[in-house]
Amino acid sequence: MYRYDEFDHGFVKARTAQFRDQVERRLSGELTEEQFKPLRLMNGVYLQLHAYMLRVSVPYGTLSSPQMRMLAHIARTYDRGYGHFTTRQNIQFNWPALKDIPAILDDLASVEMHALQSSGNCIRNVTADHFAGAAADEVADPRPYAEILRQWSSVHPEFSYLPRKFKLALIGADEDRAAIQFHDIGLQLKRDAEGGLGFTVYVGGGQGRTPMIAHKVRDFLPEQDLLAYVEAIMRVYNLNGRRDNKYKARIKILVHETGAEEITRQIEAEFQEVLKTDILRLPDEEIRRIAAYFAPSALPERPARSGALEAARADSREFADFVDRNVTPHKTAGYGLVTISLKPVGGIPGDATDAQMDAVADLAERYSQSEIRVSHEQNLVLPHVALDDLPALYAGLREAGLADGNAGLVTDIICCPGLDYCALANARSIPVAQDLSRRFGAPERQKEIGELKIKISGCINACGHHHAGHIGLLGVDRKGEEVYQITLGGSGDENAAVGALIGPGFAIADVGGAVETVVDTYLKLREGPQESFLAAVRRVGQKPFKEALYGAA
Repeated sequence: MYRYDEFDHGFVKARTAQFRDQVERRLSGELTEEQFKPLRLMNGVYLQLHAYMLRVSVPYGTLSSPQMRMLAHIARTYDRGYGHFTTRQNIQFNWPALKDIPAILDDLASVEMHALQSSGNCIRNVTADHFAGAAADEVADPRPYAEILRQWSSVHPEFSYLPRKFKLALIGADEDRAAIQFHDIGLQLKRDAEGGLGFTVYVGGGQGRTPMIAHKVRDFLPEQDLLAYVEAIMRVYNLNGRRDNKYKARIKILVHETGAEEITRQIEAEFQEVLKTDILRLPDEEIRRIAAYFAPSALPERPARSGALEAARADSREFADFVDRNVTPHKTAGYGLVTISLKPVGGIPGDATDAQMDAVADLAERYSQSEIRVSHEQNLVLPHVALDDLPALYAGLREAGLADGNAGLVTDIICCPGLDYCALANARSIPVAQDLSRRFGAPERQKEIGELKIKISGCINACGHHHAGHIGLLGVDRKGEEVYQITLGGSGDENAAVGALIGPGFAIADVGGAVETVVDTYLKLREGPQESFLAAVRRVGQKPFKEALYGAA
């Protein structure tokens, strides 16, 4: 993984010192909250309902064991003993005292982490496939390019005050595990006919008040032109994006109002202007230099099949289920990628205690080259686990309360903090997620239902990605009452789709039963266990679900 150089160390140290001074002036009353707001946002500090919140960047979702231990230390020392992993591959601390945040930033810097640009109208944390660099289906590791984009975008003088926040995501496989078509810019690594690396480029995706799927603007962009092309997109957006209405300020609205064909023409024209200077064309040696940081350690040779694994599977049904759901093939024979679910039945999606973070750090050190990933689905991943080590790893996860084998199942729910924390929310998300998790928590029930992604947002900003849920729930305020609208058929994979609203919303006391009705209706109409919920919805449409929820009338 990437290691800071001298510039990185100096840059982060200077920014932390600068923010320490700004915090002192806020605490003394020299700065008002309104004056302090843009300063804190550029350093990842929000003011939520009850306290300040610090959002820490995890670039492209990659963490080391020492970094995870530092996150555990921060949770234990400055917060209430836990952290919340988000859909942006970040971690949030919900209860730090403002006076302590500079010390937290110093602690983060000591392990090469920071909170810069995790909020504000700038280019946010660049995300990537959480299986990057290890997946068997990968063309190439997208993380070196994500790191190049991170370096280029950090405090970029032209793009630090954009019309609205801006999000990029990268993948290196045909299977989209990073929801790139729901991003302002999505990049997919490809090879051309001669074997050269490049990107398919998508622009103008997003969720929120007006969900849209991104438009493809380039089939193939050579890797050397990555920065020049992204700069061209950013210039077109920064010049033409609306600043008169924050609800229409995202690039998706610019693409929609201008037209994808015209936006593509403008991007290509600006791209040619950028190329004239040749400053942003990436030299091969620089690409290779950054890529060298991500070269995996040599994994000891292992047999493709593991006798220890097969014996443990035969001995324990729970372990077998865990392997079936939470272990994905590695590109190296004899290894697997292990998803650590942060979704225990009845738990808060994405939350991990300080003790659990320490346990994951220890297990990663022992079994996964000291490497950890954060997924946009609010789970963790150990990317380099020998199949022979899976029984011992599973025992360690059980001891830490992290052995749920539910990846991709109905209890693997994405959920924003909602009205329990967020000042923007209209409704609670966490209690709804906990209720649904308990309703569907029985292992046989989960297995019967199969793959089903439920995603919950407490307001229209869609931090819970409800638009991309097979079942999406949006909490709204109706005359002081929390009401939940249900959408069906959304998807964040390579066949991206926005879920369709099924009808009037349900009160918080009724929404769990309504979701159960939807699921039971699916089980009755599916064409055998092999037909997933999403496939069934796409085959039959909304009508049978509407009738089940609201009656034939």
